[in-house]
Amino acid sequence: MSDFNGLVAVVTGGASGIGLATATLLAARGARVACFDLEADELPDPLVGIVCDVTSDDAVRAAVEGATERFGRLDVVVNNAGIGAIGTVADNPDAEWLRVLDVNLLGTVRVTRAALPHLRRSPAAAVVNTCSVAATAGLPQRALYSASKGAVLSLTLAMAADHVREGIRVNCVTPGTADTPWVGRLLDRADDPAAERAALNARQPMGRLVSADEVAHAIAYLASPLSGSTTGTALPVDGGMQGLRVRPSS
Repeated sequence: MSDFNGLVAVVTGGASGIGLATATLLAARGARVACFDLEADELPDPLVGIVCDVTSDDAVRAAVEGATERFGRLDVVVNNAGIGAIGTVADNPDAEWLRVLDVNLLGTVRVTRAALPHLRRSPAAAVVNTCSVAATAGLPQRALYSASKGAVLSLTLAMAADHVREGIRVNCVTPGTADTPWVGRLLDRADDPAAERAALNARQPMGRLVSADEVAHAIAYLASPLSGSTTGTALPVDGGMQGLRVRPSS
């Protein structure tokens, strides 16, 4: 497909996992892509890496201006940068709550805010936020992470309403547990990584983790000009975790 021909995309957290899969797919479908990440100097061609810390408004604005100066425009923003947290509401101190919200929620705010003047000039403007099934399903030991992603879901809907008449579509994906380097690191720290992986697989009705490529294809669908009437939508990519109630395997 070549539905992104002539368009420029920014993908935050674009150096690994879902971000890298998304950036690679968008480029394969014709986009010129800038990947914002803390370490962005070893990306495959034709991706362009730009070092950016989404917790710094100055860094975000500089990165957005760097991308638009290089490519001359900006049409698609994929807010994918994020970090995780484990524990109940009692387990993390205020500093950790602020750190996670700073990346997952305010990072999305900063990047979108900096991109808006450029998106308003695009005939195919789209913002896609990486949310999570944790925003809509109660998961144990995920209070802080769930709160941050619940905020991203609400922000997505609010931004979609605010900017629909400017021609800017805003949507999000809500993945289940994805087989990414971040999840791999969490599993490595478990007392029994194999048992923990098996439990995560079993939690999703399809019986396996979501792949980064599957999430990337959902993001590309929402970002594509071919989806020009889709806005304010949260698209699950969760192996049936949110909507299905299947019997346990015998």
